[in-house]
Amino acid sequence: QLQLVESGGGLVQSGGSLRLSCTASRSALRYYAIGWFRQAPGKEREEVACIGQGGGTKKFAESVKGRFSISRDHYKDTVWLQMDRLNPEDTAVYYCAGASRVYGNDCDDIGTWGQGTQVTVSS
Repeated sequence: QLQLVESGGGLVQSGGSLRLSCTASRSALRYYAIGWFRQAPGKEREEVACIGQGGGTKKFAESVKGRFSISRDHYKDTVWLQMDRLNPEDTAVYYCAGASRVYGNDCDDIGTWGQGTQVTVSS
């Protein structure tokens, strides 16, 4: 069973940057498409970015295109979400999530969630 752990959240000023990391405590995330989702208070959880198992397929929410990037390293078994030009609307709990099936290219069917990491952007 894949178990995911996020790190890298924190408090940053508007216009700043953060990089979130997602690693696996058991099994290996290198076999799965991995997504980053976020949920702000009073709002539904939304998909922010997704990277396919091979790393060549990437998808971003319109609200973060051009500001966020997603990457992975199979040797380090880590997925990163680089967040630049952050604004207060990006404030949320960010979750790393693994697809339910191996070798996929999308995050439509999630099988595993991390515990979440808080990102707060001050104005």
